[in-house]
Amino acid sequence: MIRAIAKVIRVINSESSPGQVSLGLCFSLIVAFTPLVSLHNLLLLLLVLLFRVNLSAFILGLIVFSGVAYLLDPLFHIVGLAVLTVPSLEQLWTTFYNSTIWRVEYFNNTIVMGGLLTALVLFFPAFFIFNFTIRMYRKHLLSRVQKTKLVQAIKASKVYRIYQSVSGWGVSS
Repeated sequence: MIRAIAKVIRVINSESSPGQVSLGLCFSLIVAFTPLVSLHNLLLLLLVLLFRVNLSAFILGLIVFSGVAYLLDPLFHIVGLAVLTVPSLEQLWTTFYNSTIWRVEYFNNTIVMGGLLTALVLFFPAFFIFNFTIRMYRKHLLSRVQKTKLVQAIKASKVYRIYQSVSGWGVSS
């Protein structure tokens, strides 16, 4: 539990911009709400690696949102069933199912369809909420956290000084 809290604090306090952290969390939302091994998740992983997305935020979000997704599976089933049983879209779903690439995606599964649609709907609101929250934390709480005795003790340790000396490696001036 303490390690998880430390990871969250490390990600929020990182030198990454709030947008990079928020984008990492939002991409992880989509990956976590759908089956891990799928083509669209491979595409998202490629986007995470191509864009300047905070990988720690992505991995942390993947862990957290996977647990949330497990709890939301009944909701995903309802959403997916509603979309997949719309009579006017029946021909579209049949065409997709008859195509190999769409069949591999398992969009005919109600939980997969519902999870993906829910994640896509939540993507932009979540981005702005995460971004706002991180900015407010850094503006109002970060200085207080930096002044706590625990943080001061950690910064005074030899391990932290070694970390600081090697953390700049590979960064060009």
